[in-house]
Amino acid sequence: MDTDRLIVYVDGFNLYHGLHDKWKCQQLWLDLHALATSLRPRSTLLKVNYFTAPVLNDAGAASRQSDYQAALKAHSEGAVDVIQGRYQAKLMTCRTCGATYTRYEEKETDVNIAVRLVSDAAIGRMDSAIIISADSDLAPAIRTARQVNPRLFVAAAFPPKRYSAELHKLMPRSMHIGHEKIRQSQLPETVTDRAGASWSRPTKWGSKQVS
Repeated sequence: MDTDRLIVYVDGFNLYHGLHDKWKCQQLWLDLHALATSLRPRSTLLKVNYFTAPVLNDAGAASRQSDYQAALKAHSEGAVDVIQGRYQAKLMTCRTCGATYTRYEEKETDVNIAVRLVSDAAIGRMDSAIIISADSDLAPAIRTARQVNPRLFVAAAFPPKRYSAELHKLMPRSMHIGHEKIRQSQLPETVTDRAGASWSRPTKWGSKQVS
């Protein structure tokens, strides 16, 4: 029997907010390679593509994000790619009081996922794809990926507190990521690379032992 080649595409923004809404900061030290493997354990995982964007105007958050991404790449030894988008500042006005404030909107993540997914499907890089997201804006890219590679298996893995009826209808074998998979897919408290550099779970992110 031929090996089923799997690539996983992670919508970092969607996953982060699902985890944060469910458990605050306590499950953010997440080993994406271990999680991806657990979602389709009989497949051979070729790559995890993690789509995110650098935090703006918050030095502490930016430092935690940088450490996490470095730990991810070191622990996976090249099996996790981090694809950066961007945040864009948008000046907003309160309709009630007229005060202005800045809101940051993530840009390019859904486009980057779409481009990578369709490109990988077109050249037959994988037999199966799992998309960790509940963003229905990805539906056109999923349809296109299937058109260019009709034999491709595609499913969504919905983060905690996230769901898309449109994606579930499009991919009936989609699933929710349960707490046990998240709990069992945490990085070691300290990750050390081959050169001796190390990164530890941020204090603010607390212990992995939550219910």
